[in-house]
Amino acid sequence: MKNKVLLVTGGSGEIGAATAIQAVEQQYKICISYLSRKDRAEAVLSNIKEIGGQAIAVQADTSNEEEVRTLFERCGKELGPVTHLVNNAGIVGHMSKVVDLPLTVLKRVLEVNVMGYFLCAREAIRSMSIERGGSGGVIVNVSSRASALGGPNEWVHYAASKGAIDTMTIGLAKEVAAEGIRVNAVNPGLIDTSFHASAGDPDRLSRLIHTVPMGRAGSVDEVAETILFSALRQRVLYYRCLPGC
Repeated sequence: MKNKVLLVTGGSGEIGAATAIQAVEQQYKICISYLSRKDRAEAVLSNIKEIGGQAIAVQADTSNEEEVRTLFERCGKELGPVTHLVNNAGIVGHMSKVVDLPLTVLKRVLEVNVMGYFLCAREAIRSMSIERGGSGGVIVNVSSRASALGGPNEWVHYAASKGAIDTMTIGLAKEVAAEGIRVNAVNPGLIDTSFHASAGDPDRLSRLIHTVPMGRAGSVDEVAETILFSALRQRVLYYRCLPGC
């Protein structure tokens, strides 16, 4: 592809930002979306431009159909049609056992983590599909090891949303392969981010580090490297387990 345009949803977050910044080295033009953290999105843009990259930031709620359409339209007009999508925007809600889980939290987690991924993937397919005049492309869904572990006593709701993404990835990969689109998922394990503190458990890393065979959490840069590996390769050669798995 002569004009590689990478859209990273949730690009103001730590994993999204690391992915966007690393992608500059691979000659991508970058579009990041953000929901409310405009200052962080602008900081990511500043970092990208400092290293010679071209990027824009678009405010969008990825669970909102019209805002997703506007996001892709803006990206197309200013950078070119999206060729690579990293579905990364997500929330955990707050920590809760299922018996105490408010319906409002459950609905919002599913709206963002599941519906949002579907809406963005749908728009990406419309842009990429060779059957629709596109040049093909790649979708990478950022899932989580929680989909296999279940998140008991903390966030079964979040884990379930990521389980849905794992299933979506398998089905969608089969559905659009003939249209020139590859779909992969990356499932980070215990990663050193502010995610844990924002979810209400700032000591979670130290509490769970003994469960990691390598004895340490993964880093956002390692997750970003794996995402971009999935985006660049022509086929999946092997499964790479991050240190936090």
